This record gives sequence, C-alpha cells and structure tokens, in this order.
Amino acid sequence: MSGALLKRGAFVTITARGALRGCIGHIAADRELGTVVPEMTVAAAQDDPRFPPVEPDELPDLALEISVLSEAAPVDASRIVAGRDGVIVRRGRNVGLLLPQVARDHHWGPEALLAATCRKAGLPPEAWREPGTELFTFQADVFGEPREEGRGKRDE
Repeated sequence: MSGALLKRGAFVTITARGALRGCIGHIAADRELGTVVPEMTVAAAQDDPRFPPVEPDELPDLALEISVLSEAAPVDASRIVAGRDGVIVRRGRNVGLLLPQVARDHHWGPEALLAATCRKAGLPPEAWREPGTELFTFQADVFGEPREEGRGKRDE
C-alpha cells in the first residue's frame, strides 16, 4: 500500500481461560486500523457492560482475538453463509451484530444465526423475516492467541 493507512472496522474479543471476558468493536471503516484495535482492546477490557473491568491479576490468563471487518453490505437472508458471514440486523434504533465465528462456535445454520442476531438487537427472533428489518453481512480476518478448545464463546 503506497503509504496509505488502512481504514477498517474491528472487534477485539478477550477470553480468560477460554471463556468470554469482553468483546467490543467499531463497525465503520472510517478510522485507521492502527487506532481502532488499541482503542477496542481497552474498551473490551474496561467497558463491556456484561463484565466487570479486567483486573491486573487476570492478565496472565487472558487471550486476545482481533477480527478485522470487511465493509458491511445489504444482503438477502437466503444468501447468508453461517460461519463465513458476520451478520448485522437493524430495525430503527435496534441493532445487533454477531461475528462470523459465533455461528461456527455454536454450529448454527443461517436461520439460527439470524434469530440470535435479532435477539442481540432486542428484537423477536423472527424479526429478520419482517418488513422494515435490514440485514447486512460482512466477513472478518481473524487472528490472535489460541483459546482453550471448546470452552470460550465469542460475542454473546
């Protein structure tokens, strides 16, 4: 890349001994990746409302996973591939997002993925079928430290 800095969205997932400990991200590709990743790492450690902030004594047990997102694109539900696609469901102010690896971890097909994303958005599980609900997919380049096999769940 001729000097240009990559602008992408990214999520950082923190696991502790294989269990989810925090996951926060920035969806839009409007900031430099080198800025987004450290900011989301701190946010996942301190600001995920599902967990208390990470304490210094936990650090040896933590593993980080970074998911660098492609641009989200509108999609028809019939074209979603669970395990490849991350999904965003939006209706009005309600928005839910699940990373591609969540469906793989749970062995979900497309309909289970869509239902879970609707629930995350605070919508009924079948809301993805209703008019006024928008569906988007994205892919993610995922890298990071290994987690204990089978114990951790991402972004639930």
